[in-house]
Amino acid sequence: MNSTDLLKYILPKEILEYFEVVDIKEKQGELTFYLDEKNNLPQDLPKGDYESKGFAPSVKILDFPIRDRAVFLIVRRRKWIDKSTGKVYSRVWDLTAEGTKYTKEFGAFLKGITG
Repeated sequence: MNSTDLLKYILPKEILEYFEVVDIKEKQGELTFYLDEKNNLPQDLPKGDYESKGFAPSVKILDFPIRDRAVFLIVRRRKWIDKSTGKVYSRVWDLTAEGTKYTKEFGAFLKGITG
């Protein structure tokens, strides 16, 4: 088993499909995964000539703790520019439980134990 195989048991399932882990840091009881959206052009964009143009500001999401460490996901969504129009596009990801900064799975778990 390699590290990518292990990550599929730790991170939410949609994360590894659309994002790549670019760094992992541990400090003072926290484990932080840094994730960048893969450079796969969205299929629903209008016809055009697109170029990846960096990332939108990152979002910090709280996930299930691991071995007494808080787990945070720092997620950056990719931006694409239509070279002919200059219009910028990015995907909208629904990674958090409504009204929270928790992953959907962690939010559902907390809701289940607190009612």
